[in-house]
This record gives sequence, structure tokens and C-alpha cells, in this order.
Amino acid sequence: MLSGSTITKAFIQDLNIPISERIKTIIVNMERCRWVSSDIPKSKELIAINIPSFQLSYFKNQEVVLRSKVVVGKTMNKTIIFSAPMKYIVFSPYWNVPNSILKNEILPGIAKNPNYLAEHDMEWKGNSVRQRPGPKNSLGLIKFLFPNSNDIYLHDTPSKSLFETESRAFSHGCIRVAKPKELAMEILKDDPKWTAEKIEEAMHNGKETWHTLTNKIPVYIGYFTASVDNDGTIHFYNDIYKRDDLLAHLLFNQ
Repeated sequence: MLSGSTITKAFIQDLNIPISERIKTIIVNMERCRWVSSDIPKSKELIAINIPSFQLSYFKNQEVVLRSKVVVGKTMNKTIIFSAPMKYIVFSPYWNVPNSILKNEILPGIAKNPNYLAEHDMEWKGNSVRQRPGPKNSLGLIKFLFPNSNDIYLHDTPSKSLFETESRAFSHGCIRVAKPKELAMEILKDDPKWTAEKIEEAMHNGKETWHTLTNKIPVYIGYFTASVDNDGTIHFYNDIYKRDDLLAHLLFNQ
């Protein structure tokens, strides 16, 4: 036992996982690596999110320049695995409420409380509802867009406490970032117009502001329940969407 370590129930459960199961997990994730486009690891810049580890890694020239905890989609609203180029950063964003959330949450809320929209800093826009920019906004003070058919993006959040939990699958599918300002600063590092002060100002001015990136940054959202550090250390993560066994069955029963 290491000095200062806490032996938890989850830690003991991990120790009791048979080596044969760990080997199977490694093989399953090696297979997943085969699905990744060879262009992605070669990218000069890359933002990679691993769903099971709840972590974002920003690479420049194959070196990690920023890591951040993230919150991903819950089991009923799984975050999709895909890649797309990041094109825009939006400061002080509106949140355009998706139809599914409007139907299942907002409209029932309005039915129970006529002041629901005002209390949540929301407004009607045609037949849709949006939340105004500001500290109450569900997207926080900044979002990062890589347009895709799944309508998935990265964003800030006012619910900072969720980043302190070990398992962080709470969202409706989009990805909440613990270090949104730091991510924006790193993306805009070489643009003299976007100093830290300018970024802070844009995040808090209450007016939606779009910035188009000169260099589009590949974003890859993946699902790996095992990974290896540069020093050879292997990390295992909980299979939150229960996908390992299905893939293992396909691999080992062919």
C-alpha cells in the first residue's frame, strides 16, 4: 500500500479483474485503433476526446499542450463517435434548445410554471426557445463548433461541480469542458488580436460573438477503454456504454 493512498471499493474491484480480462480489453481497443483514420494522428493540431476517460487532449505537433476533464453524454443520450474540423468559437452564446428537450422538459416546465422561461433567462424565437447569453446559460460562456449532422459540440457549463465526480456521463450528448477559457487561449495563441483579456471580455459581454478559425482543427471523439502513455503505462477505464463485450464477441467468435 502506498503512503497516503485510499483503498476504495472500486480500487479493490479493479485489482480483482483477471489478467485475461485485461488482455481482452487491450485487444478490443487495438481493434478500435484500426478504425481510426491514419490522417488523424498525423495532424499538426488535434483535439481528441476519449469518452470513457472523460478527458480532452489538445495536441500540437504530436505533443499534448492541454488536458481537460469533460462531461459526456449519459447512457440514454450517448455521445457519438466521429471526427470533424473545428471551424468556429462562439463567445457569450445563445443556447438554441433542441426540439427533444423543448418537448420533454421545457414545455412541461411552462405548463407547471408560467414564469418558467423568465426564471431560466429563456425566450421564444418563432416556434423555438433559446436561452440568452449569460451566467445562467446552459452552454456557459463559450462554445466550440465543428459542424456535424449529430449537432455535437464542445462548450462551457455553469455546473462546475460535475467535473469533480469520477464518472462524468451527465449530458444530453454534447461535451462540457472543464477548461474552456484555457482551450480558447491555446487555440487562439498565435492570433495577436485574441489576448487573454480579449477572450475574457468576449466571454462576459453578454453579446453573442462568432470567431471563424483561420486554421481548422480536427476534432476526434473516440471510445477507448484502455490507453497507453508515452512512457508505456497502461490505463483502463470503465466501459460506460457497455460496448467492449459486444466487440469482443465479434472478434473472438469469428
